[in-house]
Amino acid sequence: MEKKINYYLESLKEIERIKGRKPKLLLHACCGPCLTFPIKFLTQYFDVTVFFNNSNIYPEEEYYRRKDEMIKFLEYFYHDYGIKVKVIETPYDNENYNKPLEKYKDMDEGKERCFMCYEKRMGEAYDYAEKNGFDYFTTVMTISRQKNSQIINDIGKKLSLKHPNTKYFYSDFKKNKGIDYAREMRIQYNLYQQLYCGCKFTYEKLLKKQENQ
Repeated sequence: MEKKINYYLESLKEIERIKGRKPKLLLHACCGPCLTFPIKFLTQYFDVTVFFNNSNIYPEEEYYRRKDEMIKFLEYFYHDYGIKVKVIETPYDNENYNKPLEKYKDMDEGKERCFMCYEKRMGEAYDYAEKNGFDYFTTVMTISRQKNSQIINDIGKKLSLKHPNTKYFYSDFKKNKGIDYAREMRIQYNLYQQLYCGCKFTYEKLLKKQENQ
């Protein structure tokens, strides 16, 4: 069995290497609750820009609700911490986004379809980071209990080979009580807590589950 890597310790090692400067980091974010602790942690060491490219979210009103909650949180964050974080958003296009994933629609959450979705969004964000001179790229997704940090970091490592000018920042934001801090911040700022990951396929399963209750 392949030994698991402690990506929390890897993140601390990288922070030690950049001490004394604040490199530019592009942070892929999917929603306000998942952004809470990662942005608080990262802005101590990096000049962070948030990248919101989440055409996987369905339906459209859910997409805008999650985006608006994230913007609301960043306004609170600026008020409380004095750090203004820029947000870059790509156009929403759920129909085209889902075309390569449709054949995996019956697959359970946390399987290959999800990994393809992670890589699709992370790859697009990573492309932007390198084209626009960012020193680092990473994603908030390792904060989630429902997502495998080993797999997300493996995807980041794979993508980094195609982006030699922008380094991937390895993370496991849920570790060292990160998940607890994120929950406390979500409650503190009264952020909308979604009931499903966001995609069309898990949304449809949620509706079926609610119908059968």
